[in-house]
Amino acid sequence: MAATYRALASVVMLIGFYVVALLQLAAVGALFYWIAGQTNGLAATKLLLPLVVALGAVAVGLWRAIRTRHEPAPGLVLDEREAPQLWATVRELATAVGTRAPDEIRLVPEVNAAVSEQSQMLGLVGGRRTLYVGLPLLQGLRVDQLRSVLAHELGHYSGKHTRLGEVAYRGRLAIGSTIERIKPRNPIGLVFRGYAKLYLLVDNAASRRQELEADRASVQLAGHEAATSALRSLPALDAAWNFYMGQYVHSGWQAGLAPDDLFGGFGQLLQGRRNEIAQLSTEAPDREPSRWDTHPPIGIRIDAMAQLPAGTVTADDRPAGILLADLDGAGRRLQGLVVDHGNRQVLSWPEFTHASIAAAMQRRVDGIYRAAGRFTGTAEPGLTTILDLVRQRRLGEFAEQFFGDATRKEAAVRFAGPMELLLDNAAVRAGRARYQLSWTGPAQFVGADGEPLDLAEIAKLAVDPQTLDEALARLTEMGVDPAGATVVHKRATADNAGVIGAIGNVKIDDVEHDLVILDRGLIMVGGPGKAGDGEERLKGLLESTPVAKLAARHQYLPYEEVVSVSVTKQIPLRAELTLHDGRVVAMKELFGSVLLERRSRDNLLRVFERINED
Repeated sequence: MAATYRALASVVMLIGFYVVALLQLAAVGALFYWIAGQTNGLAATKLLLPLVVALGAVAVGLWRAIRTRHEPAPGLVLDEREAPQLWATVRELATAVGTRAPDEIRLVPEVNAAVSEQSQMLGLVGGRRTLYVGLPLLQGLRVDQLRSVLAHELGHYSGKHTRLGEVAYRGRLAIGSTIERIKPRNPIGLVFRGYAKLYLLVDNAASRRQELEADRASVQLAGHEAATSALRSLPALDAAWNFYMGQYVHSGWQAGLAPDDLFGGFGQLLQGRRNEIAQLSTEAPDREPSRWDTHPPIGIRIDAMAQLPAGTVTADDRPAGILLADLDGAGRRLQGLVVDHGNRQVLSWPEFTHASIAAAMQRRVDGIYRAAGRFTGTAEPGLTTILDLVRQRRLGEFAEQFFGDATRKEAAVRFAGPMELLLDNAAVRAGRARYQLSWTGPAQFVGADGEPLDLAEIAKLAVDPQTLDEALARLTEMGVDPAGATVVHKRATADNAGVIGAIGNVKIDDVEHDLVILDRGLIMVGGPGKAGDGEERLKGLLESTPVAKLAARHQYLPYEEVVSVSVTKQIPLRAELTLHDGRVVAMKELFGSVLLERRSRDNLLRVFERINED
């Protein structure tokens, strides 16, 4: 019933969406003739223009929904040779829930499983079925838990949820496409956006009912323990995946590197941090419902499962990965299909880990060296530049910029922290140290002998003029020459930087620019054009050109060159950026400025706060 209700509601509300458009056309058309009769045609035309634009967007949205096919998501199609046990399990479960088995199984890079059906004639005729199985599920679940997940997805087939899902999909696509094409300031768009919200509320409510219906198959075919523990494991696996991508992959990816076995690395992490992930699975599940969610909270689903009858099942605590003939090989093939490495250097995990951390360390070290270059006027600053400041008893004066709340004497002592980083970098560049991969904790900094290396004591000696020579002697014993550690990038670049926002038509020193906000600096693009085209112009700019090239072509201001920021007004933004060379850059947001996304200004303000805190 939930599937029929959802499809019927989608059809009715989709028709209603266009009825609303026609009613607005009739109403404004009548108003047009009345105003034209009272005044002149020019005023009436100005009133009618926003509706014409909005109705054009409606027509485009409908045409796109009719023409677009719901194509399968990218993934690795598994044949029976690669996954004989998985196919046998799926067919067994499909028979048990009384439905036709899927035509293909696709391995996907998500902590999720899903089903789709390319039905015809608005779902009256069934079509090709696809079952999507997330590789992280095969790596992190037991066999009986995965059976529960698969039974749930096949339950969507037996409940005919997918048969009529095309109607809901096309409804969302038509309305979403229409809303995207109506500018925020168009008054007609307010009505359409309100209707779109109502559509989502109705459709999401039906989707939540379908999920509870499909949970019956999970409990019946896998039992209460497997079904509920699988649900509890999903947030833990999702958190582990996010941790893995953030802590193990992201920094290397930003540095132009890629691991040769992305998904195999996640499997290693799951093994290495088994106890931590198990602990996450025991945490109380979310029970707070939201009208905007397509799935009920896990806590509510678990409570509902407790009331369902379970069939006679046998526990199977074997790892779900045994359902594939070669799990590691499948992961590598999946990586080749869904991961675009671009021109990144692909390395084995040990080399990737070392190179990733070393590259991130070099960026931080270069920032300190560039600061030393500004302070001393040295063209090629490096470790010897800073050690010379120690010998000249000027380290405190230089270090003040890093510790705003410290006296010069205190800043010199506290610089032992950054000095340790500089010495670590010098040891790495001399080939006397490296970062060693660990799946159970942070990577270890080890010496040439493979034993942990700690240069904190030498760093403390190196910031004091009286013990500097002793520090240099100990570095020499290690085979580290300070002269070999110099700045790599004389100026901060935007290579592999991330975009955190953009604002169109901002005045920079009284000249209009488009402002692209990166996590490392600001790109100021001159001659932006009309404010009304700002959003589409910014999207086109960022889609057509990598940020590194944008920074090279236009004005680029790295955050490290900014000493402080004075914000006199937040909305519209008024700020002055004081640079290390004494220049002041005035930034003024106009009332006609356009935010690429709503958080753009907030993200920029947070950057300014961090600059002032540092």
